[in-house]
Amino acid sequence: MNIAYWIVAGLLALFYLYAGVLKVTRSREQLRPMMAWVDRLPMPVVRALGTVELLGAAGLILPPLTGIAPSLATAAAIGFLLLQAGAIAVHLTGEDRRITLNLGLVAATAVTVWLAVATSG
Repeated sequence: MNIAYWIVAGLLALFYLYAGVLKVTRSREQLRPMMAWVDRLPMPVVRALGTVELLGAAGLILPPLTGIAPSLATAAAIGFLLLQAGAIAVHLTGEDRRITLNLGLVAATAVTVWLAVATSG
């Protein structure tokens, strides 16, 4: 199960690292083609979401890797579940109703939570 955790958590961490860097560094105009919802939120909120994604990606990898507070990986994964619940709500309340990626992330994150709990116990 440890290998499965590293595969799933590693892929999620890479995804959120990429998405977080984009949200933190790019302008609204640069984000708009791939994230239609950015016009509905103030840029400080978009930047904060990017920061949360970067911290969560670190939380999936660093605690189990270092052995320091490995339960933080479970907390990071649960945080990503909550983040995706909010993302789905934002998509469904706007004109952009594409939530397929969000549902896939929910599924992958739920597996990560399960694997994190299973490998820590």
